[in-house]
Amino acid sequence: MQITVTVNGEQYTRDVEPRLLLVHFLRNELGLTGTHWGCDTSNCGVCTVSLDGVPVKSCTVLAVMADGKTVGTVEGLEGPDGLDPVQQGFVQCHGLQCGFCTPGMMITARALLNENPDPSEQQIREAISGQLCRCTGYENIVRSVRWAAEHQAQAKEGADA
Repeated sequence: MQITVTVNGEQYTRDVEPRLLLVHFLRNELGLTGTHWGCDTSNCGVCTVSLDGVPVKSCTVLAVMADGKTVGTVEGLEGPDGLDPVQQGFVQCHGLQCGFCTPGMMITARALLNENPDPSEQQIREAISGQLCRCTGYENIVRSVRWAAEHQAQAKEGADA
């Protein structure tokens, strides 16, 4: 089947097998290896990407289901002015650790902050609850998202001044 998908702002048209998973399309067809492939059962969440602004586990989405849609991966977070506040927060607050869960966590955090620019610790924990991290105990990840929320608010205030 032929599909056309916009990934990180760039449109791609490819012929794919109907059973091809979105995670494999991104990694193997487009070379976007920032989206990790973990459990293949949707338990770990490391394959999380944004599909039309909503975080989804790309190991449970067929590539053909993304036809005509917009996909965001961790490679697309960085903007023309540099790293996204979420990326900066993960660096500043040591949310990276081994890095395996990091891309999915960042995509989820960005979606949360787009919807709720000032989430509570509980809201952050709920948002990332569908993803496993075996390194951090989640404390540094939660701090990273809070840092991003605070700093994107400061950047917005500075831009509005």
